[in-house]
Amino acid sequence: MAEAMSTQQHKENGHAHEAGREKIKGVFSTQVVSKVGTGTTMRKTIQKMYWFAEELDSGEVSMQPLNVNYVPSGPKKVIPKDEMLEKFSPEPEFYVSTVFPKMKELGETITRADQHRQRGEQFSAEFEYKNVLQVDEENVKANFGLGLTYLDRGQANKADDIFKRLVKLDAAFEQEHKHLFNDFGIQLRKNKMCDQAVEYYKRALELSGSDENLHYNMARAWFEKKDMAKTREHLEKALELNPELEAARQFMDWLKKKGHLG
Repeated sequence: MAEAMSTQQHKENGHAHEAGREKIKGVFSTQVVSKVGTGTTMRKTIQKMYWFAEELDSGEVSMQPLNVNYVPSGPKKVIPKDEMLEKFSPEPEFYVSTVFPKMKELGETITRADQHRQRGEQFSAEFEYKNVLQVDEENVKANFGLGLTYLDRGQANKADDIFKRLVKLDAAFEQEHKHLFNDFGIQLRKNKMCDQAVEYYKRALELSGSDENLHYNMARAWFEKKDMAKTREHLEKALELNPELEAARQFMDWLKKKGHLG
């Protein structure tokens, strides 16, 4: 009986451990072996690549490569946890000694930059955002922050350069950055950069799926471009997705009252 109790306890402990264990988060590596030369001069080279791994709520693992400055950068890929554990080797010492401190420093710099921008200290904000981009040129928050800083200053040419960079970054339109990409699109329109705003919202809709606020903002951009058919199309789509969207309803009523919709 004692042994049976012991076995049961082991099982329960195992389940408790699995349920309460910490999610995977850290640096892992892969090795690529390639052959250089031919015949007697042929030799093997081993190239090591580092990845930042973060387990998601789904149990899958998000993998993002480290750049030359040893910070996670560029597109992420999501793979099953079993595949990650089989194909990738943990590098805990490297994560603790090098990668984590660099990620922490980068996060602190972005926070400082955001605070400068919110206080209207635009030149200090620009300086800090650029410091981040020197380490990670694809950093989404820093690119948005720098773009918004230029738009606040009315520097359309510089903002346009950032816009061109952001529309190429799929990560810019992920859910976690939603408030940033909404702010950026609105500021593009307010700065009369309506062509860019339309292209930007098209990209956002491609990557983010249907969203009533995106359609509403797209309608505002088309209105600025004086295309009433497109304005109506996106307002109707916004209201189809969310009939309770008061801003879209009011805009539609105003357009009808002014005779803009025929």
